[in-house]
Amino acid sequence: MRTAADSPVVTDLRVLVLAGGLSYERDVSLRSGRRVLDALRAVGVDAELRDADVALLPSLTADPPDAVVIALHGATGEDGSLRGVLDLCDIPYVGCDARTARLAWDKPSAKAVLREAGISTPDWVALPHDRFSELGAVAVLDRIVDRLGLPLMVKPAQGGSGLGAAVVRDAAALPAAMVGCFAYDSTALVERYVPGTDVAVSVVDLGDGPQALPAVEIVPRNGVYDYAARYTAGRTTWHTPARLEPAVADAVAEMAIAAHRALGLRDLSRVDLIVDAAGQPHVLGVNVSPGMTETSLLPLAVQAAGLDFGRVLGALVSRAAARRN
Repeated sequence: MRTAADSPVVTDLRVLVLAGGLSYERDVSLRSGRRVLDALRAVGVDAELRDADVALLPSLTADPPDAVVIALHGATGEDGSLRGVLDLCDIPYVGCDARTARLAWDKPSAKAVLREAGISTPDWVALPHDRFSELGAVAVLDRIVDRLGLPLMVKPAQGGSGLGAAVVRDAAALPAAMVGCFAYDSTALVERYVPGTDVAVSVVDLGDGPQALPAVEIVPRNGVYDYAARYTAGRTTWHTPARLEPAVADAVAEMAIAAHRALGLRDLSRVDLIVDAAGQPHVLGVNVSPGMTETSLLPLAVQAAGLDFGRVLGALVSRAAARRN
């Protein structure tokens, strides 16, 4: 792939890094934003950090930046709404457009597109809270267990950072998992739990088409990659590159790029997969605004690829700014 050193960084750009917001992931977003800010400044880019609040739009109108990096997580950064506002302001940004962000943000919709494209993803059912109540919780849950079996993975249909997610190994634990999930979203995604090796593949396009960075293997201490495991030091061990056989590593990379393309994404994404005991990868989800903190997976993958994080970000910013012309 094109290296960061080969990718031009236009240092006379003025870049706005958006972080914070009002989602459950605000603290993580602020950490991501500060990391992006420092990395861009380290390669000579004039960057500023700003929250996504009521002062943002007047500022964008009065003094528009050359490009925006969206370091917001949760709905604000990933559901396409902020991207749509930036489009209205004619301000380019790193990452996919509003329409494709909306698609990737909604896990059941994204999984349907992946399945249609022939990309393996665990069987699932999406269950809104209203239907869950109207149809009778016990009957619905019994049918889910009959159809998908155990264990199950329960997680919000829209959301990230492992919030509201739980592995259910006993049918008696399913109601509590559903209640916990509904605290974060009105729709629960219940999918067949596939045991195996958790990996994340970051996909970047520095000018020669989407390329997969080395896969990051995720080994959470408690067996579940939840919020605490993601952002608390010592809760998770990461192996980069992932400890996979070469043929499996190639298959994982190919599937990540295929998922990126199938969803119509742009610039960068992070594809989360599970590799089963037979070495078959399955896509669990795709993130269009990956974390950039000190324990986030994309920066780990950039480092493993021998690339400079700031130069990668600078190249992506330069490509985004060029779209305005």
